[in-house]
Amino acid sequence: MNELQKVFNYQDQQVRTVVKDGEPWFVAKDVCDVLGITDARKSVNLLDEDERNSVPVTDSLGRNQETFIINEPGLYSLILRSRKPEAKQFKRWITHEVIPTIRKTGGYVANDDLFIQTYLPFADEQTKLLFSATLETVRKQNEVISEMKPKAEEHDRFIAATNVQTLEQAAKSLGVGRNKLTTFLRTIGVFVRKEGSPVPYQRYINEGYFKVKQSPSRYYRVNFVQTYVTAKGVSFIDRKLEEYGGARVVNALRMEEIEHIA
Repeated sequence: MNELQKVFNYQDQQVRTVVKDGEPWFVAKDVCDVLGITDARKSVNLLDEDERNSVPVTDSLGRNQETFIINEPGLYSLILRSRKPEAKQFKRWITHEVIPTIRKTGGYVANDDLFIQTYLPFADEQTKLLFSATLETVRKQNEVISEMKPKAEEHDRFIAATNVQTLEQAAKSLGVGRNKLTTFLRTIGVFVRKEGSPVPYQRYINEGYFKVKQSPSRYYRVNFVQTYVTAKGVSFIDRKLEEYGGARVVNALRMEEIEHIA
């Protein structure tokens, strides 16, 4: 079942969402307008088939219009294609505010007053005041939980990574594909940008994030190099992923998109 969500303004531009099979989808035209993409249809057609869809949406005149929508991976693809400097800020707004709230409540409102007007339009003033106070309490509790959660998750990763891990193991614990993680680290300048075994720059080895082991190759006259990630390195990579929207965002991108993420 699809349910059109009344979505708010991003810098005075409306971004509408549709919940489809429990996942948030975005009205493609709204996203393209924010990103300064003039040909929305062409841009949507360039996306993979599983990143785009269409649903009937009622326009301002009350007519049902077939409207293109895009999912999270499709959204991130369009953001990477945008030349507007504000694209990164828009992505952060989507990943840190809109999507988490949609998943928790099925909708998004920017403040308490708008929430009450949207969901309690006929409540009396006393009920609205009580509800507003409850929202404030819940917000403060969520802020405390949000502050504690990364620390708890980081602690769990440290415990799980007492010894060094291979890149495959580190990628799995972070929720990213091994090849995508390697490409990401090369793109942001942590790994040396060349073909062959992924090797970090010396400064990151000196910082204690990685260990590099060399062993004789059975078939070639060069040493075989393997990079291992320390517990400290897992936390470091996690922080780097968060700078670009988190592991989920990076893992949703195609390889060529990761190559241009920085």
